[in-house]
Amino acid sequence: SAALYKISPTKINEDVVVPISKVPLLLMAIEKLSEKHDLPIACFGHAGDGNIHVNIMTDKDDKESFEKAEKAVRQLFELTLSLGGTLSGEHGIGLTKAKYIDMELDMINIDLMKGIKALFDPKNILNPGKIFTSEG
Repeated sequence: SAALYKISPTKINEDVVVPISKVPLLLMAIEKLSEKHDLPIACFGHAGDGNIHVNIMTDKDDKESFEKAEKAVRQLFELTLSLGGTLSGEHGIGLTKAKYIDMELDMINIDLMKGIKALFDPKNILNPGKIFTSEG
């Protein structure tokens, strides 16, 4: 059931946002990703703003399963960007997106954001441990 997908600890949960008109395309492509990687994927969303929560079910202790899930995540992000969407989702850019942030922002922008963060928050008090830390 969808509720079990929502609470399961064996999943990778990512949020993406696409223009509302592209939501059907995204959902159909996610279904194909699920079949391609042989992984159950459950989606929850806010139809009014194009925000989709994507739960990719995987056994994080099984290396092969987890690698398949990580490939699916990368393809989900590529697809989202190709549809004119963003990887940030309603909950902002979470820690899981740290290794994918260069897909959405080029390194010059990332370096600028880190510089601004270091200038305004030199002690790294705001959002400690997130992507744009003063340490880099």
